[in-house]
Amino acid sequence: MTSKLVQLLAAAAFITSCTVLAQTDSNAAALPSAPSSPAPAVATGTGSRIGTINIEQAIFASNEGQRDFESLSKKLEPKQTELKSQNDEIESLKKQLNTQGEKLNDETRGNLVKQIEQKQKSLERSATDAREDAQNQQNEIAQRILQKMAPLIVKYAQDNSFALIFDTSNPWPQGPILWADPRSLDITKTIVDAYNTQSGVAAPPRPAGAGTKPAGTGTKTTTPSAKPAPPPSQ
Repeated sequence: MTSKLVQLLAAAAFITSCTVLAQTDSNAAALPSAPSSPAPAVATGTGSRIGTINIEQAIFASNEGQRDFESLSKKLEPKQTELKSQNDEIESLKKQLNTQGEKLNDETRGNLVKQIEQKQKSLERSATDAREDAQNQQNEIAQRILQKMAPLIVKYAQDNSFALIFDTSNPWPQGPILWADPRSLDITKTIVDAYNTQSGVAAPPRPAGAGTKPAGTGTKTTTPSAKPAPPPSQ
């Protein structure tokens, strides 16, 4: 069995969609309430244009998102090291059982097997707890950013005569959008740029040679480089 820690920068299930009602009065914009079920439209207005935005990508691509998820990844490194150490110990015991099992008496062999099983269960519990904790912290970061980003989306829709803006975070058939031309419709990069300006958070430094694909080109923006180390195999 393979116990996997959460992949912090992978597609997040916590945000399949966000629904925000853009009131006719540009001064009244409803904040999202973190819906529990998918909804096709991110924002609705009285204009005639239809656009798309990858909410998930916008959150991760923002300077604030990159900074906070990078920080979370580093925060979780000690737990990953701990899990790896536990896994290495189990693998060592398994190797001992495989190489010396036939030479051991029944009692000694049985104790070794029991020890492996107990440590295996302990590792699985620890990995599950760590995964849930990481997911909860990831969700908190994303929801905090979304609460501040949503009014920008609504205002942009109102100011640019959009009737609907759809969330393309989940590709079809998981999401409602079968196909959309990102060259003419996608506003992800525009919203990310606006949010970066509003937040005042500087872009994180990037390793030499690293680059980020611009949002809205039909491919996902390169996510921050800090990805958790591979989880221990069991």
